[in-house]
Amino acid sequence: MPSDLDAYLAEDLGPLGDATTSALFGKAGPRVRARVFARERFVAAGLAEAQTVFERFRVKARPSLLEGTLATTGGTLVHLEGPIAGILTAERLALNFIGRMSGIATQTRRLQDLVGAANPSCRVAGTRKTTPGFRTYEKRAIALGGGDPHRYGLYDALLIKDNHLAALADVAAAVKRARKAAPDLPLEVEVSTLKDALAAAQAGADWLLLDNLPPAGAARIARQARRARPTIRIECSGRLSEKTLAKYAPFSDRLSLGSLTHSARSCDVSLQLVGTAKS
Repeated sequence: MPSDLDAYLAEDLGPLGDATTSALFGKAGPRVRARVFARERFVAAGLAEAQTVFERFRVKARPSLLEGTLATTGGTLVHLEGPIAGILTAERLALNFIGRMSGIATQTRRLQDLVGAANPSCRVAGTRKTTPGFRTYEKRAIALGGGDPHRYGLYDALLIKDNHLAALADVAAAVKRARKAAPDLPLEVEVSTLKDALAAAQAGADWLLLDNLPPAGAARIARQARRARPTIRIECSGRLSEKTLAKYAPFSDRLSLGSLTHSARSCDVSLQLVGTAKS
């Protein structure tokens, strides 16, 4: 995180630093106590990142609950003690981490609960539809919410998509070529027909990605593919929403939604000074 943190701080501080806080308190000012607290209920995430931000400014930061657990309205998330200049300079970046990551974790938990009720072995998953430069934290938030982060980039899994196949045409040949080139990576193939699904499964794919198919059609392909290769795993994407997840979950191992990251609402968190600190 240090290199990321340096970039985030440089964006906020610019060449002159916190002009307002420096004008009022200099480089440090009095030592005070403060707390970061929740203004609503949510699944807490980003507390470790916030702690790192505050500690960069010589502020003692102590999270008061475990990430992945429920924060209550008005409940303290992080206890702080240190120079007021450090607390105020670090405040917004630290709160941005908590708000953004908690929003993703909370949405993930809500959807995972819906999916788990229909199929306890199925998980909601993220995609690569993330904020540039912030993917690692968004993926961690998904995990804290009980979801599957999925692949982190183009480097850690093979995913043969429709445009790959448009250039190669032969599904089985594409699977075999990819497997030979990267035998240790998980291999997934996006398919939309039963013919392609069976070809991918029989050629040795680990996963089938059923994209933008209606539930009944996707279920039929999943059923036939598992008969052809019992170890094949099924991921569905597209057409997924809070209203439709339960229709896909019974026959899926994973349901991926870009909305876990690109549409999550940041949670409402705030910082409050609570008194002076012992010198």
